[in-house]
Amino acid sequence: MIVIVDYGMGNLKSVENACCLLGQKVKITDNRKVIASASAIIFPGVGHFAKAVKELQNRQIFKTLKEKIKTGVPFLGICLGMQILFEESEEASGIKGLGIIKGKVKKFKLKNLCVPHMGWNQVKIKNQKLKIKNKGILKDIRDGSYFYFVHSYYCAPENKNVILATTNYGVEFVSVLHKDNIWAVQFHAEKSQKVGLKLLYNFFKLC
Repeated sequence: MIVIVDYGMGNLKSVENACCLLGQKVKITDNRKVIASASAIIFPGVGHFAKAVKELQNRQIFKTLKEKIKTGVPFLGICLGMQILFEESEEASGIKGLGIIKGKVKKFKLKNLCVPHMGWNQVKIKNQKLKIKNKGILKDIRDGSYFYFVHSYYCAPENKNVILATTNYGVEFVSVLHKDNIWAVQFHAEKSQKVGLKLLYNFFKLC
């Protein structure tokens, strides 16, 4: 069963609808046992880093989610779902994320551009070898394709080899990453029309 993690915020229904358009059966849940038995996990994101961590802890699924990802189950993080994989965020000093990806989440500090970064922007593939190796989540997606973004923070992984693609908004930041069974995107695939559905389709194929 493919599980969409319910942590009380995020575009849960939008992600579910996108999955259903692709003929996938998914379940929105915060049940520990269901998450623990999932064949794949999607963590969609809109919201505050600290509130998300708190909700995961209050629902007693923070540890379950971390342990399940470490077993090798396919995982897709979307926007905040990407950021929560990191150790910490400038949005929430002292609050620890899942810590599965080493590094931190940084705030945009831009003089001539609006924050949040909102709207369509290009995704440039940086690691062709990684894309070819995993036949990746970007399979058959043209380099430079536009996806829809809404965020004020971006991820800065310590290991640059996990970076699959980047986007430029005053600063070049990672917009797609991959490590083992983990894929994560900073944009909203569920709001990115056909190209977003293609990315979700690729994830399901990887599962």
